[in-house]
Amino acid sequence: MPVVDVLDSTLHYEEVRSGADPDSGPAVVLLHGNPGSSHVWRHVLPGIGPGRLLAPDLIGMGRSGKPDIPYDFADHARYLDAWFDTLGLDRVVLVGHDWGGALAFDRAARHPGRVAGIAFLESIVRPVARADLSPQARRRSEMVLAPGAEETLLGEDVLVRMAFTGAGVLNPVSDEDLAAYLAPYRTRADRRPLLAWARQIPLDGEPAAVVARIEAFGAWLAASSQVPKLLMTFEGSPTLLVDKATADWCAEHVAALETVPCGEAAHHAPEDQPAAIAAAVLAWRARHGLL
Repeated sequence: MPVVDVLDSTLHYEEVRSGADPDSGPAVVLLHGNPGSSHVWRHVLPGIGPGRLLAPDLIGMGRSGKPDIPYDFADHARYLDAWFDTLGLDRVVLVGHDWGGALAFDRAARHPGRVAGIAFLESIVRPVARADLSPQARRRSEMVLAPGAEETLLGEDVLVRMAFTGAGVLNPVSDEDLAAYLAPYRTRADRRPLLAWARQIPLDGEPAAVVARIEAFGAWLAASSQVPKLLMTFEGSPTLLVDKATADWCAEHVAALETVPCGEAAHHAPEDQPAAIAAAVLAWRARHGLL
């Protein structure tokens, strides 16, 4: 369970080194989303093949430090950049879920020479209009933006429980795993990053700073034909972020993209389909010489 100093805080990460020569190919970095931690990758990491495999906790999340910052998109990108530089990671394969996918796209767009490939699932790929949200997603958006959200969502561990025992998964996690997800978020202050992330969802042009970053990495995704990309899709839940329309949009607007269906899952798909996700990433890495 390594921890390194980054900027004014610390980042915790999981690391697995497997195979005869773990340093022979590009390292693989798995980036989690909200409201989770690197714990979400525990059943995926063992199956994605050889190499140096790393899964950091985003700043303010999991076992990483919790500095007094706004926890907006730019903050997360800044601390991640420092983590990559501290570990000397260069030309990596990025695997992202939820906001982790958006952070992967953002980093690739800003450091194109340091990314060998991107695999993503249930990630934010474009700004959306509130009118296009599913009824369930619209209700959740209204909940996190409501005037009393701080009291409701910071006063209790609602967001984590909703994600991993409610509609965010088809199969609720075990009590042991739920405890691991809840452990970093015991107090109101601990939960600030979770609500901050929930309020970063780009709807109807706001927040403008997030929309600008998405538009910037969208241009890179459309033009980067030299970088292989993998989209893993799912079915069977109204909480899915990447539906057929979004997958079709990705096929049209993301260069060098392969799409692989990975079965039935809800939004936190690494809990529902870890073996299918690992197998898809491993096969894609093999096809593109990323082992």
